[in-house]
Amino acid sequence: MATSLGANTYNRQNWEDADFPILCQTCLGENPYIRMTKEKYGKECKICSRPFTVFRWCPGARMRFKKTEVCQTCSKLKNVCQTCLLDLEYGLPIQVRDAGISLKDEMPKSDVNKEYYTQNMEREIQNSDGTRPVGALGKATSSSDMLLKLARTTPYYKRNRPHICSFWVKGECKRGEECPYRHEKPTDPDDPLADQNIKDRYYGINDPVADKLLKRAATMPRLDPPEDKSITTLYVGGLGEQISETELRNHFYQFGEIRSITVVQRQQCAFIQFATRQSSELAAEKSFNKLIINGRRLNVKWGRSQAARGKEKEKDSHVSESGMKLEPVPGLPGALPPPPPNIEEETPTNFFNLPPSAPPAVVNLSLPPPPGLAPPPPPGFGATLFHGMPPPPPPFLRAPGPIHYPSQDPQRMGAHTNKPSNA
Repeated sequence: MATSLGANTYNRQNWEDADFPILCQTCLGENPYIRMTKEKYGKECKICSRPFTVFRWCPGARMRFKKTEVCQTCSKLKNVCQTCLLDLEYGLPIQVRDAGISLKDEMPKSDVNKEYYTQNMEREIQNSDGTRPVGALGKATSSSDMLLKLARTTPYYKRNRPHICSFWVKGECKRGEECPYRHEKPTDPDDPLADQNIKDRYYGINDPVADKLLKRAATMPRLDPPEDKSITTLYVGGLGEQISETELRNHFYQFGEIRSITVVQRQQCAFIQFATRQSSELAAEKSFNKLIINGRRLNVKWGRSQAARGKEKEKDSHVSESGMKLEPVPGLPGALPPPPPNIEEETPTNFFNLPPSAPPAVVNLSLPPPPGLAPPPPPGFGATLFHGMPPPPPPFLRAPGPIHYPSQDPQRMGAHTNKPSNA
């Protein structure tokens, strides 16, 4: 904790004298019996340029020595580690943390204004209990879905590895396995991660690590609310056989009034309908990719509108009797035309002794024949029973309609038919 010793002529500029550093778990290391060296007023802070107490330690075997880079006042203003300058709560860069909680940095960067701002913040830190952030960070909200998704839950000790051996890169290292530095290929100079500045990371600008994490957050899946404002139903899938309606109600009641809960055990899903759209949007936002009940992660989606269900029912209605959907053939009408009316057969005849070159005439057999001509043949008799009657026309000259042949009548088969007297 920063101390104010204005009466001491040696510490007249409020230099920092601390007993223990502010570190994250990654920088501290996995060894619980760590040893540190303490150097009072060893270096000046790389942000406020005031001397502070420098701590130096080795986080573990085959790791490089680390030391504090900024003073505790600057660390408390941003709630970051004194060494890596990452947020102590989420383990993320300051730029990502500020973007997640919509925080705008108001810390001045000029020397005079920075000193005045730091003195005021020290006074505020002394008046507080020391456990809460101060300044703009203390007034901002500390909850964000993006930060919860990107936050590191376990220490990343790989960050404490030693630096790359420059002699090995040149091919001149003679230590072999005893070399305390890494024998690996260095990072590409064109890689943006190779150019990092401690001041840019502290102020949350031009941080390549933060840009990489923000791009990852932009590509993460999200659940957008539907445009239809009448939809207030959420679909919850992957229930299994252990999750009941009561457990779903105990989780979703906190977001608003629930109108109904329908559990479909056959498909292991449920539909939760809220009374208001605002409650359903809040439940979808807080439960998407984060809902775990009885150790089982559930899938949360929006329900479908009545119009969408109606369209699906129409598609399902176009199903054949065998259960297979018949796709319409392009270029053909959707329905067949009605059958032609059952009219009497119109047959081209040669009743009027027309010359062969003349086109055939069509005579309606339902009308009486002209005088002097034989009556039309009754149904069932062939054309050979009448004098001078030509054979029936070929099929392609027949009018549409039912066609009857004498051989199709079982009563008229054989030689039982009496011939006319004039035959």
